[in-house]
Parts: sequence; C-alpha cells; structure tokens
Amino acid sequence: MTETKTRLEPGDTAPDFTLTDADGNAVSLSEVLASAGKSVVLYFYPAAMTPGCTTEACDFRDNLREFDAAGISVVGISPDSPAKLAEFRDTEGLTFPLLSDPEKTTMAAYGAFGEKNNYGKVVQGVIRSTLVIATDGTVEKAFYNVKATGHVDRIKRELELG
Repeated sequence: MTETKTRLEPGDTAPDFTLTDADGNAVSLSEVLASAGKSVVLYFYPAAMTPGCTTEACDFRDNLREFDAAGISVVGISPDSPAKLAEFRDTEGLTFPLLSDPEKTTMAAYGAFGEKNNYGKVVQGVIRSTLVIATDGTVEKAFYNVKATGHVDRIKRELELG
C-alpha cells in the first residue's frame, strides 16, 4: 500500500466505497446514506481488540443513543478480517456496523492511511481518523490523528449533541 497525502475537508465529496461487514455482507456508503436518511460518522481505527481501539469502540457504543437521536449513524472501519470484526463486536457488545478494509484502499481514499509517527519512528499505517458525512454525501467534519480516549466526547461537542 502506498502512502497517501489525501486529507478530506468539509465540503469535499466523500468517496463511495463497498466493504464487507462483520457478517460477510457488502455495505456501501451510498446505501447507508440512502437507507438510513442519516448523516454517518465514519471512524477509522488500526486494529480490533487492542486497548485504544476497544476504548474508542466502546465509547461510540456507550454514546450511540445520542448519535441515533441526532440522526447520525456510526460505522467503524479497520483492516481486520470480517471474522475478527465479528469477534470484536460480540466480545464488546458493539451494535453498529464494523467494516473490513484489508487492502486499505478506502482508508487511503479518506486520508486515514499513510505515514505516521509511532513511538518516535515514522511508519506506514492506519491513521486514527473520524469523518462526519452529511446525508448529501459531503464531508461535514474531518478529524485526523485523533486520540482514542475522549475523542467521542469531542465529536459530540463539535456536533452539538447532548
């Protein structure tokens, strides 16, 4: 996978994608936007069942009612296999879709894969990122290089939830 410098900004058109969910079903952004009639929080995370990613996923789970009430769906995307995503979902009681992007093409299109600093060393990897996609398919908010702890509260503040 090659590095990407792409960072989406508010007003940009969100790239459509079709990825496999934890149950092996194909899920596309355009279908989620059309079927739910809601905005979507897409959050990109490095690996299921790691401490930071578990903290972030459980934060979204614990605040899902507020996102739902505001007409916002939550979708997590990682390079994990659907089987690992299913285990993560079941272990943590996650009730929102988790999508598999093993080739990291969707992550790259969203600026969530590339060079990052990991313990003082520059490496290629998943950049923990969250984008809010409006119902018309445009980027409403974009957060890159976020911390797992406290990130959901920051999104809620930015979106004026609760």
